[in-house]
Amino acid sequence: MLNIHIICVGKVKENFLKDALNEYTKRLSKYCKIDFIELPDEKIPEKLNPNLELEIKEKEGKQILSHLPLKSYKIVLDLKGKEFSSEEFSQKLDEISMENSHVSFIIGGSLGLSKEVLDSCDLKVCFSKMTFPHQLIRVFLLEQVFRAFKISHGETYHR
Repeated sequence: MLNIHIICVGKVKENFLKDALNEYTKRLSKYCKIDFIELPDEKIPEKLNPNLELEIKEKEGKQILSHLPLKSYKIVLDLKGKEFSSEEFSQKLDEISMENSHVSFIIGGSLGLSKEVLDSCDLKVCFSKMTFPHQLIRVFLLEQVFRAFKISHGETYHR
């Protein structure tokens, strides 16, 4: 069974998002084991300059890198990543799981991810060119992973 680690910066505060995450985690338990690693986000000051932004991303990045499982295929969610259809994403997860028992998805904080984190990943994925709150993208991720498993098992969720 595939082990999926979701490493994310910041906490989910809204109950409706927590409910959605719990529901998809429950649905996915048939196909994989999922665990969330929520890391604290750095406070962003009102007057943010490029140097301070870089410093914040580097601090968050060090935390992310310290929590990555050693033998894990690392996928970062990034606006500059590859876009997949649901079928392509399902096929990619199948390919990855043939050679890896652990997959880590990385979701950065409000400012994005450090260059070090981006460079350490095996794959960069973009769900949309639009920007979404990092709490909401977790729900999108779980829904797409669930959809991918349904597709690869020939089940009827995907239409």
